[in-house]
Amino acid sequence: MLSRLNVRNIVLIEALDLDLESGFTVLTGETGAGKSILLDALALALGGKADGKLVRSGETTGSVAATFNVPPTHPAFAVLDEMGIPREDALMVRRVLGSDGKARAFVNDQPVGVGLLRQLGPLLVEVHGQHSDRALMSPSSHRRLLDAFGGLSGEAARVAVLWQTLKDAEAALAAHEAALEKAREEADYLRASVDELSKLDPEPGEEERLSSHRQAMGAAEKVATDLEEAASALEGAKSPIPTLAGVLRKLERKASGAEEQLNPVMDALAAALDTLEEARSTIADAQRSLDFDPGQMVELEERLFALRAASRKYKVAVDDLADLASRMADDLADLEAGEVRGDALAQAVAGAEKAYRSAAEDLSERRAAAGEALEAAVAAELAPLKLDKARFIVRRETASPGPEGLDAVAFHVKTNPGSPEGPIMKVASGGELSRFLLALKVCLADKGSASTLIFDEIDTGVGGAVSDAIGSRMARLAEALQVVSITHAPQVAARADQHLLIAKASNGSSTATAVRALEQDERREEIARMLAGATVTDEARAAAARLIEA
Repeated sequence: MLSRLNVRNIVLIEALDLDLESGFTVLTGETGAGKSILLDALALALGGKADGKLVRSGETTGSVAATFNVPPTHPAFAVLDEMGIPREDALMVRRVLGSDGKARAFVNDQPVGVGLLRQLGPLLVEVHGQHSDRALMSPSSHRRLLDAFGGLSGEAARVAVLWQTLKDAEAALAAHEAALEKAREEADYLRASVDELSKLDPEPGEEERLSSHRQAMGAAEKVATDLEEAASALEGAKSPIPTLAGVLRKLERKASGAEEQLNPVMDALAAALDTLEEARSTIADAQRSLDFDPGQMVELEERLFALRAASRKYKVAVDDLADLASRMADDLADLEAGEVRGDALAQAVAGAEKAYRSAAEDLSERRAAAGEALEAAVAAELAPLKLDKARFIVRRETASPGPEGLDAVAFHVKTNPGSPEGPIMKVASGGELSRFLLALKVCLADKGSASTLIFDEIDTGVGGAVSDAIGSRMARLAEALQVVSITHAPQVAARADQHLLIAKASNGSSTATAVRALEQDERREEIARMLAGATVTDEARAAAARLIEA
């Protein structure tokens, strides 16, 4: 419910702090006192158009704050949760407007975009009046209201889920058929590619591993060349070993008698031969230990060439060839098993369609019954509202299947016997429309409505009996919702739980509008004024007292 309205410097309002109660509240006052200003102020707080002309003359800014006490389950809190705005005990929307037309919006003192206020507004307040577009019920909401009246919201939600399931199944089948068709077109290419990649059998990381091995073998190849040169120097035609060995043998044959001179020479030659032999053996060991195999080097080069050629051909990195081979194999398998999978997906679509159609048809039958019940309920409310010759019609027609089911629902009326029926917004006059909407709201009670309903002078131009009927129905509505009525009808005002009086006051240099709650005696005096006019008589006071007591 709307618990508090704070207005600063809006049109004729200088400062207003208005506390509202639950139940039924009426706002009365002389014509021109400024009742519409309050609606304009509330509309501004709920995201209405920011017009700098609303700012009080002589001021640079104006502001409106509306505080609502709503239960934790109220849908407005779901909107705040989605936007990441912390919950508080109450929900306050506020708008600050500059005389230049620039405005800022706040929810619970958090800066927000005006779009959020416009999203919250319909969840919190509904305004109904003879000449206000805000009061016209959009045809797009009629189906939802019928479902709310018939207690069908759960069934409607289930139909929406089944519709989405059907759409998902159809999308999966369509995607599979498209992929299958594409696969058929590429079947020969796929088979050749899978065969080629299967023979190549690439492995992730293989290119880096082979490159590292090739680099190591390249380094080993250079060392092997140097060792071969050293080995050739010791073993080839120019090797000094045979020459030194021959010289040593000659000296050994001639050593007799010259040992003192030759022995040191022979020892040196023998040592040299031993060292050369040891060097040759060491070179041979080093050659055997090298990781270099010319044949293996060729194999490495050929493998790297094959991998990189495939990489260029299929336009993927070498490391991605294995994954590509797997995907192509899967695509080929899908092609080969596609018909079986397609049959399963088609069966899923058929099952989802059957489930949706069954639930939607059942919902249609229940909507038909709910429509008849709503027509009867509204008809029972029309006679006291002097619309006894009018008819309220729930027009339900078959529509294309969709998340809402198979029905298009529109509220039609026939205002007089013999006159054509038509959409409620086009056929009913301003006064008739207000009364039709009131009858509907009474029948719907707290189903499909915002938590606060505001009726803007919907009793204008009707007689006392109709005004009494309007007041009675507003009081009934107020048992489930907060109802605020701006009224000139004493019969409506007499039924209120809270009575607010709006009036203008002037100090000679400026005029301001003020609102205050009336005590019991003041309330009787105001209703007497509404009955009698400018001069309040004792008879009017007595009549006012009887209305209040009744």
